[in-house]
Amino acid sequence: MAFSTLIGASPAEAQGAGGNGVSWIRACSTLAAGDTVRCHGLQVTNTVQRIAPYGVSLNGAPGGYGPADLLDAYNLPANGGAGQTIAVIDAYDHPNAEADLAVYRAQFGLPACTTDSGCFKKVDQKGGTRYPRKDAGWAGEISLDLAMVSAIAPNAKIILVEAKKATLADLGTGVNTAVRLGAKFISNSYGAIEASSDPAHDASYFDHPGVAITASSGDSGLTVQYPAASRKVIAVGGTALWRDSSARGWSESVYANGPAAAGSGCSAYGAKPVWQKDTGCANRTVADVSAVADPATGVAVYQTYGAKGWVVYGGTSVGAPIIAAVYADAGAPTVSYPAANPYAHPAELFDVSSGATANCSPAYLCTGTVGYDGPTGLGTPNGIAAFAG
Repeated sequence: MAFSTLIGASPAEAQGAGGNGVSWIRACSTLAAGDTVRCHGLQVTNTVQRIAPYGVSLNGAPGGYGPADLLDAYNLPANGGAGQTIAVIDAYDHPNAEADLAVYRAQFGLPACTTDSGCFKKVDQKGGTRYPRKDAGWAGEISLDLAMVSAIAPNAKIILVEAKKATLADLGTGVNTAVRLGAKFISNSYGAIEASSDPAHDASYFDHPGVAITASSGDSGLTVQYPAASRKVIAVGGTALWRDSSARGWSESVYANGPAAAGSGCSAYGAKPVWQKDTGCANRTVADVSAVADPATGVAVYQTYGAKGWVVYGGTSVGAPIIAAVYADAGAPTVSYPAANPYAHPAELFDVSSGATANCSPAYLCTGTVGYDGPTGLGTPNGIAAFAG
């Protein structure tokens, strides 16, 4: 693993001009209300790469955390996902998606996953091959999603569903298609400001008993976004993750980097699921669980459409595919709504009890606390036990 002097540093070491000493850009357009969504990927722009920008390097590793780092940090098996199918749902077309994924997997010694082998499938939102128009920003999101699924569940099959437009209707149609194609684990790294129409979207697109559907909580701090606000999905918040001298070897805090921070809060429209017991929200509380998201402690991604090879990404977009893949490592769901599983096993997670995105009341909605809090939910994976069932 090769980092710049900032990537992978502790929060104290990473301070500097801008958000924790890193510069980043949002991969997708401005957050909007209603049906239009944006992806939650944040591309770091000041990483110093120590390898050639294109292709596989035998003499070094790209900047950002790679699969071995993530598996170690979250105590996960090295060969997870066998026999499972994970879908990632994104908007627009990434024309180099399969080729870029091949480079990522080769760089980190993961088994090949190709169309020819039956491991990788790319479809439009209806399951065909009439791919939508190309989009450089969403291509970054696609590369990120595919990389994280590969890192955490390298033996799983992958379906990439490309929606025609960045709307809840089109992306939701993609979710339905993924279920029809056999995916039991579905990652959604996008969101819109919640709206009164969201319960109808729940019924149309996200109510799939027996399927683990993840949704990133967004990067706007104390702001609730949909579909993370749906009680039918697993809402994934974000942390900063760095190596230390503890027994675990890693530490985490609430992700807050300049104007970007883990999304959280009380839903205005989503009913509270029966397994969620916090008392500060009468309705659904975001998030449920979390994973690394801070661009100052970001992950390695390979992207050749919209970027020049090896790049580093952060944002809660990192966490949604990670958590979907952790569910895949744990095996096919045996309960109707897998979001309930971590609430039944909170001791099997790494609790995140430091950091904050803002000052708010009640404080747990934006501050890391012992037990449940809004930005990180119940915590981050400590193996697969919290996700089984």
